Amino acid sequence: MSTMDETRWKQRFVHFSKAMTQLKLACDKKEYSVLERAGLIQIFEFTFELSWKTLKDLLLFEGYDAKSPRQVIRKSFELEFVSEENCELFLDALLKRNLLSHTYEEKIALEAERLIKNDYYPLLSDIHDVLEQKTNEN
Repeated sequence: MSTMDETRWKQRFVHFSKAMTQLKLACDKKEYSVLERAGLIQIFEFTFELSWKTLKDLLLFEGYDAKSPRQVIRKSFELEFVSEENCELFLDALLKRNLLSHTYEEKIALEAERLIKNDYYPLLSDIHDVLEQKTNEN
């Protein structure tokens, strides 16, 4: 629980917040060109990475050493940073993130768009809200 660990997770949260702003803008669109859909997926990918890495840094600050994304998600559930429903959805997003990079296949890209807009953006928004509350506590 060093000051450096606190600074690190809060700085990562700032980056996560900026990424969430971009993801929200991308999700607000009604229709996408092929390039815009690829951009939505790319924004999701880096926002997803920032979400679990921000949680990882928070866990480290709180005295827990979780290294892999799966460990971070599970420990975040244990500590009630993530609800049970969101934990399962987070793990689903973790499994599908590699599949989502195949945006050159239209069927996969359309499914990725649906998942991001309907499931994963709300998930990341919930995680962001919890982390924002944590920044105000410390």
